[in-house]
Amino acid sequence: MAERGVGTPTEADTGTGGADPKGPANRGALHVATGALVTLVLGGLTAMPPLSMDMYLPALPEVTDALHAPAATVQLTLTACLTGMALGQLVVGPMSDKWGRRRPLLTGLLVYILATAICALAPTVELLIAFRLLQGLAGAAAIVIARAVVRDLYDGVEMARFFSTLMLISGVAPVVAPLIGGQVLRVTDWRGIFVVLTVVGVALTLLVWRRLPETLAPRDRHDGGTAEALRTMRGLLADRVFTGYMVAGGFAFAALFAYISASPFVIQEIYGASPQTFSLLFGVNSVGLIVVGQINGKLLVGRVSLDKALAFGLAVITLAATALLLMTSGVFGDDIGLAPIAVALFVLMSAMGLAMPNTNALALMRTRHAAGSASALLGTSSFLIGAVASPLVGIAGEDTAVPMAVVQLVCGVAALACFVGLCRPWQRNTGTEQQVTKSGPERGTESGPETEPEPESGTEAEPGAGPVPGAGPVAGTRPVPGTRPEPRTGPESEGTPR
Repeated sequence: MAERGVGTPTEADTGTGGADPKGPANRGALHVATGALVTLVLGGLTAMPPLSMDMYLPALPEVTDALHAPAATVQLTLTACLTGMALGQLVVGPMSDKWGRRRPLLTGLLVYILATAICALAPTVELLIAFRLLQGLAGAAAIVIARAVVRDLYDGVEMARFFSTLMLISGVAPVVAPLIGGQVLRVTDWRGIFVVLTVVGVALTLLVWRRLPETLAPRDRHDGGTAEALRTMRGLLADRVFTGYMVAGGFAFAALFAYISASPFVIQEIYGASPQTFSLLFGVNSVGLIVVGQINGKLLVGRVSLDKALAFGLAVITLAATALLLMTSGVFGDDIGLAPIAVALFVLMSAMGLAMPNTNALALMRTRHAAGSASALLGTSSFLIGAVASPLVGIAGEDTAVPMAVVQLVCGVAALACFVGLCRPWQRNTGTEQQVTKSGPERGTESGPETEPEPESGTEAEPGAGPVPGAGPVAGTRPVPGTRPEPRTGPESEGTPR
């Protein structure tokens, strides 16, 4: 298979060599695009959602008072930003497949800076909601393109490991952002938080402009317009397993966002904690997510199948949400206090370190030639489901934490149901599962180019399987966007025959 991404002139022009299943998908791009600084840039881009929302969380009660708006209306400023990030990814993802990664990314960052600056000046909650929507639409470029760049460069197990590394970097944002927000509120009002976000946007734009190279070579771009983008997404959604990972990840993210949206009111208003205490608790929970994410990337990936790690993470999320609901509904008494609630939230947040990177990696393993569109669908489903969950946590007012726990439990159960009902990992043969765990999606035979077999009736391509290295498409043809060939199942293949 021809390598993807930006390579040396020889590689870029000829497409020689096969993708290494245990390393970058493009060796030529490695020395250019995966240095420590570029890793930090990608981490900063994936950190934009928590920066844009978590830094603002300690100020929600103050915004309610300053703009004379009810709490439910102020929570719409979070929902608007989240909705914008969801819808924006549907546009930016296909654009990045057509025009490359850099141009859409830089354009989105510039619009983000403008929208954030206007948020700092908003005189009414309605105007704040409107420009938070624009901020989310623009910020979507950072999320979807960062994920697509990783898919340009990595395959299989290494992609899962790199996502865990990004979680370490971007996970610092939820730790630091509320702390920064709380300290900003000591010296100024809520508008100062948007000033800080504007400065962060400028810094990221400069880093991208100077340090992030183009990772999608012209030969790998899609020339079609809206119709081809829609066909690509339709093909991805027709893959039951891809859709299962996508929706399961979306519900897991919704459980996370229910916590993000409700915790300022639950911890500060119901349990009487200060903004600084809330920021500290939020940071501790984020540390749990980071640590578990690194355990996933450094210890589990390559030893335990990604499906098993994901299943365990989703089960823990569901159990923690169940405990939270029992405590907040008074089953253990009315004066249970903040400490047990904080422990349950810590366990739930930590389990996200298993759920989030593995759903992304397992879904993206099922597509090679439409990483932008696949990334857009993954992000859009997460943000749309999260946007629906956000207002539900405040449906019973500011005096009870039960709605937050109910939403988290429903999302946890739904994520498990989608994983079990759609992904059905037990139906995949042991050889292929081991192949995913050990080698990644590019694993194949070493016997040279061969013709890809037609998919068997009633079977699907495995997420860890792929064509023979070096056996790229026939000259003059382009693979169908968003689809994967059926893996070899003969005696020469790594997997066990079906």
